[in-house]
Amino acid sequence: MVVDAQAPAWWEGWRAGLTLAAVRANRLGYYGLGNDTPYSRDSVTTAGAYFYKVSRTALAARASVQRRVAGPLRILAGASLSHTDFRALPGASVFRNDLASGVVDPVTIPFTDKVIRAGVVLDTRDNELDPHKGIIAEALFASGSGYTRTTADARVHVHPFEKLILAGRIAAEGTGGKPPLAAEQLMESSERPFVAVGGYRSLRGFYDGRFTGPGKLLGGLEARYALVWAPSVLELKLVAFYDVGRVFGPGEAVRLTTTGLHHSGGGELALRFLRNSLVVVGYGRGSEGGQLLFGTSWSY
Repeated sequence: MVVDAQAPAWWEGWRAGLTLAAVRANRLGYYGLGNDTPYSRDSVTTAGAYFYKVSRTALAARASVQRRVAGPLRILAGASLSHTDFRALPGASVFRNDLASGVVDPVTIPFTDKVIRAGVVLDTRDNELDPHKGIIAEALFASGSGYTRTTADARVHVHPFEKLILAGRIAAEGTGGKPPLAAEQLMESSERPFVAVGGYRSLRGFYDGRFTGPGKLLGGLEARYALVWAPSVLELKLVAFYDVGRVFGPGEAVRLTTTGLHHSGGGELALRFLRNSLVVVGYGRGSEGGQLLFGTSWSY
């Protein structure tokens, strides 16, 4: 259950947001910590259906304020309070093993997090829901309970022909201190955090939460071609995408690299109707199989 209030233009030069959430992901992926965690279909057959899954429950309140300082440049300040708990599902599981061995610190299960964050946002998009052209770039810093988080994200949209839109994304995040599992599973953004790495918002074709670590690197390319083109009324787009991503372990510097990247690709069908409704369905495939995709926003 999510209650979300956004005021992007009530006051000249200001925008604010408040989100209250109570969320249970009862089959969230957990494959261990690190970029090279193994996956074997045989483990699911022999050890049980929940071998690579965990139940996560989170209660959160999140508020943010942004102020335009010049043209498309805004500064951001925000705070959040969250309480996250994990529950091992019946039978053997990687999470149960890591919790028993101390790989996952039992002191941080459950975990209450108090976060303050600040940053800058450059936004030249022509439409926030379904941009045809423009750039959004973010640089964010957050201080949580026992850790810090630094995030950089840039998304570019190019409109070379009337019915064709090209989109690209590169994002990186590093943490300091001792981030708990609850923080390592998420990546920050000016809107709201999302599960990374793996899943619709980060690496399509891999299960949600497939790779977990304190550092993250994401990249992607998309080509969106309109089969039906009536802007602001109805647009039906055929999408081809290619995603890459990886995580970095404790003490490992987050950097731009092609080493250790996980790859996926696929296609989607996106329907936008009127000004503020978007539905995306598709299929993504990586090295470990494929995933059906569904979203009410673009992946990025």
